[in-house]
Amino acid sequence: MATSSPPLKDELDIVIPTIRNLDFLEMWRPYFEPYHLIIVQDGDPSKTIKVPPGFDYELYNRNDINKLLGPRASCISFKDSACRCFGYMVSKKKYIFTIDDDCFVANDPSGKQINALEQHIKNLLCPSTPLFFNTLYDPFREGADFVRGYPFSLREGVPTAISHGLWLNIPDYDAPTQLVKPLERNTRYVDTVLTIPKGTLFPMCGMNLAFDRDLIGPAMYFGLMGDGQPIGRYDDMWAGWCCKVICDHLGLGIKTGLPYIFHSKASNPFVNLRKEYKGIFWQEDIIPFFQSLALPKEATTVQKCYIEMSKQVKEKLGKIDPYFDKLADAMVTWIEAWDQLNPAKKA
Repeated sequence: MATSSPPLKDELDIVIPTIRNLDFLEMWRPYFEPYHLIIVQDGDPSKTIKVPPGFDYELYNRNDINKLLGPRASCISFKDSACRCFGYMVSKKKYIFTIDDDCFVANDPSGKQINALEQHIKNLLCPSTPLFFNTLYDPFREGADFVRGYPFSLREGVPTAISHGLWLNIPDYDAPTQLVKPLERNTRYVDTVLTIPKGTLFPMCGMNLAFDRDLIGPAMYFGLMGDGQPIGRYDDMWAGWCCKVICDHLGLGIKTGLPYIFHSKASNPFVNLRKEYKGIFWQEDIIPFFQSLALPKEATTVQKCYIEMSKQVKEKLGKIDPYFDKLADAMVTWIEAWDQLNPAKKA
């Protein structure tokens, strides 16, 4: 019997940021081997990263980023996993799945291995329902449907731009929570996919994430983090807040829940606290900023939305700290670099 081809084999890239050899790919081999990998090497570009044999990949280090983008390379973070967004920019595929190198294949409660990539693809290819909440969660899943009282006019849903997966074992906690709960592990497997309602923000974690590059790619900028910046560990959060506001504006959906991966390694909470310290204060202003951010009717593409957003970041968040002026400029540089590498997709 002929084996069926892996879903979206020629339409999806897997983006991995790393500073170490990618032995973790061995466990993912049955699921990742058919796909093309984009590896973004962070840190010292003279270090050689070993990739297990048999994988189809391209690898970019800091020298490659500088060569490809020239002065615009300043918008790509260094010594921070935020550098992964360079992989989104150089990809030529419609879909992206990104994963961290300390994430392994998880098992569901029956002990069966979870093919995270396959579930992300299911999430992205099914509509989202952000305009009206369905109490049976994802109505497009087998065994579920729209419940009584759900408006028929909204049952087509909207295109799904982002699929946000979760983690068993080490939860994605901030440093203060890590410090007070050092031994806490997530063992709860909740067999659910939810659409995040319109008008609701969420904390987006970048370690198990997939998205439709054509629908939302230019907004997936992971900000200025790490080396030379006053903040870290808010890269995916920033991208998530920007993406959610733009998805709401453009009529797109975001799903969260399945699939789970097994997150193997807790990062050092003291190091994390140093990175997050300013962000913990700043987010009390950043969240209301995004909650009240309105985009004009003329902002009909992701690029136009993002440029408009950068102006508002400068105007409103620039008062908090000069970092936000720098970030707003980097958001514009990011869009210029995106359009430079993706001329056909230019707004």
